[in-house]
Amino acid sequence: MSKYDDASWHYGGDYPQGLADECAATHIGMFLKWCIEKKLYSQELFEDSEQEIEELLEGELTGAEFLLEVCDEKFVSYDLNEQGNAFAKAYYDEDTAFTAKYNSYLEDYTSVFNQKAHQANQHFDSIYHVADTQENYLLIKTVIDKRYIEWLAYMSE
Repeated sequence: MSKYDDASWHYGGDYPQGLADECAATHIGMFLKWCIEKKLYSQELFEDSEQEIEELLEGELTGAEFLLEVCDEKFVSYDLNEQGNAFAKAYYDEDTAFTAKYNSYLEDYTSVFNQKAHQANQHFDSIYHVADTQENYLLIKTVIDKRYIEWLAYMSE
């Protein structure tokens, strides 16, 4: 089993004071939600969490809530099928040939929300200050969709 991310890795150390620990799950949850929407989840995750997956897809749970409630704060290889793991390994990890050519998920996430803050004449304090909303999810979803298409082309080169 590979662990891609864990909310607990983020809310220690330099984590912004006064921010709820749950905010460390937002960026992870948005990526996981995208994977679930694309049906890149594992059979095991589906069997264990069919109701929660439906709630996520219906908008009753956010990706962060799903991560916290179903995945014990952890995003791991068991959550994804073969295709999902291949994409996550290439894009979620910051040190791959794919991310050297394009960007990693965290680089894209930071860029999207830096740009959103700049357009609103606001300051982007940290990735942890991004609100866990459908509006924000849709912003990053567009970028992940693009990266997925690029990854599919990259894999066929």
